[in-house]
Amino acid sequence: MKPAFQALTIGVPFCVFKLLFGLLAMRADEAAGPLTVFAWLVIVWALADLVMNLVRIAFHITGREAPIEYCTIAQAGRLFKRPGFFLAVDTLISFSIICFVLWSGWITLLSPNESYFWYAATTLNLISISVVNILIELRRGS
Repeated sequence: MKPAFQALTIGVPFCVFKLLFGLLAMRADEAAGPLTVFAWLVIVWALADLVMNLVRIAFHITGREAPIEYCTIAQAGRLFKRPGFFLAVDTLISFSIICFVLWSGWITLLSPNESYFWYAATTLNLISISVVNILIELRRGS
C-alpha cells in the first residue's frame, strides 16, 4: 500500500481520534487535576503524529523516501529495529481509544463540529480497510 494512502486514511484518522480523546479527557477533568496533564500529553502526542503523517505524505508526493515513521511510537520502534511492531502497538492503542470513547459515553460530549471530525475519521478509516482488502484480493487473482 502506498505511504500517502496509509497516512491519509489510517494515520490522520488515528490522529483525529487521539486529539479528540485528549480534548474529551480534558473536559472530564473539570478540576484541572491529573487527568488534564494526561489530556495535554495525548493532545501533544496526536499533533506530533499528525505532523509525522503529513511529512510522510509530502515525501511520498515528491517521490522521496520518508526519513520518519508514521507515528511517534513507530519512530521509537526504530531504536529496536521493530518499527512495524511498534506501529501495530500504536494501532492497538488507537483502536482502544476509539472503544473507550464509545463505551464510556464520552462520545456524547463531542461538540457537533468535533462529531463531524470523528465521523470523517471513522469513514476514512473503515473505507480504507475495505479498499486494502479489495486490493489484496485483486493481487491474489493476478
